[in-house]
Amino acid sequence: MNNKPDSISQTGFSAKYNTHPMLPVLGLLFASTMWGLIWYPMRLLENNGLTGLWVSALMYCGTLVIAIPVLWKGWREWLTHPYLYFFMAIATGWTNIAFILAVLDGNVVRVLLLFYLSPLWATFLGVFFLGEKLSRNAMAILGIAMLGAVIMLWHDSLGFPAPRDSSDWLALSSGIAFAITNVLIHKLSDASIMVKTASGWVGVLLIAFILIIVFKQPLAVSTEVVAGAWLLGAVAMTLMNIAVVYGVTHMPVHRSAIILLFEIVVGAVSSILLTNEVIELREWIGGLLVILAAYLTATKQLDDRAV
Repeated sequence: MNNKPDSISQTGFSAKYNTHPMLPVLGLLFASTMWGLIWYPMRLLENNGLTGLWVSALMYCGTLVIAIPVLWKGWREWLTHPYLYFFMAIATGWTNIAFILAVLDGNVVRVLLLFYLSPLWATFLGVFFLGEKLSRNAMAILGIAMLGAVIMLWHDSLGFPAPRDSSDWLALSSGIAFAITNVLIHKLSDASIMVKTASGWVGVLLIAFILIIVFKQPLAVSTEVVAGAWLLGAVAMTLMNIAVVYGVTHMPVHRSAIILLFEIVVGAVSSILLTNEVIELREWIGGLLVILAAYLTATKQLDDRAV
């Protein structure tokens, strides 16, 4: 047992402190739930004239209320691992922007299926770059989660889940970037949660405004729409991203990736309630498998902490 005192970062929540073993799991489940619901207000914003890039930019401008003071106080942390922070920020930025553009412009089912191949990428990256060991139980849980995702989202008319247009490539690249982000977050496990989170927000803004300038997209919407996007980012995006970084920091990458698949279930239920879409039996079966994998992962997390 480690009797060394836990360190508390002055720049935010430290990764090195005692925490209840269920808190990281609950954080990831909260983030998954929010991500499974946020598609609806984003579509409302798009229907009111905001393009995907401006939706991303304005929402993450809302996070600057917290990001600016956090990074101002935590600039010394950047100096400890500048390259890791930089690449994490870029990976986070592309994850969010590519996913938003894909969901708004492409076939949502194909986008989700391609994006949620990310647990595979995260598992491989965790093994090769973090030295994580996969037990037979871990591989079985990963298989259950991926089987549930495929059963739930597969449709014969969509064909094999391989990229065939720009939205597909955006979704696939977003999933790969998300896996890279998770690995880098875990690699920076000694850094404060808030500095890592704020760095990711800056990465989203950097990429969004570069693309807005390159593609010359004007902002021609009402003040109310701009304020709505900003408020959505200040509240929802802030809480979601903090929860993801917290959860990923405190558990192996392959487990956090599996729990985040719970977003598929939330997305399916929210589509029923908000768009009157009918969920078929196979989709319920797939969703139950995802929930089972998340439960088994959470149980494993508790067992590990009890040892």
